[in-house]
Amino acid sequence: MIRKKIEKVTHKCNLKEVLDIMGGKWSIPIISTLLDGTKRFSELERTIPNINTRMLVKELKSMEANEIVKREVFATVPPTVEYSLTAKGQKLKPIVDELHKWGEEFVK
Repeated sequence: MIRKKIEKVTHKCNLKEVLDIMGGKWSIPIISTLLDGTKRFSELERTIPNINTRMLVKELKSMEANEIVKREVFATVPPTVEYSLTAKGQKLKPIVDELHKWGEEFVK
């Protein structure tokens, strides 16, 4: 029996690190919604079905920490908070578009 040595392939970008940033269940729906433009928190909550307030807050904070989402607070009463994608977040558009295409073809 001949044994072949299996070489470990190293990549410049570790996929696990990418998934740690983008791996949240709600990340892609949030990004997809924000690709349409800036949204207030309540608009995001209404637009994304089945997400609860706590989870939306958690995902937005994580995405803001990873510089995918920008949070802007306006000094109004009550305070107005708007979310938009950063330039880094906008670069995810082709990936989200491809996920939509894949879903249209294979998810029934």
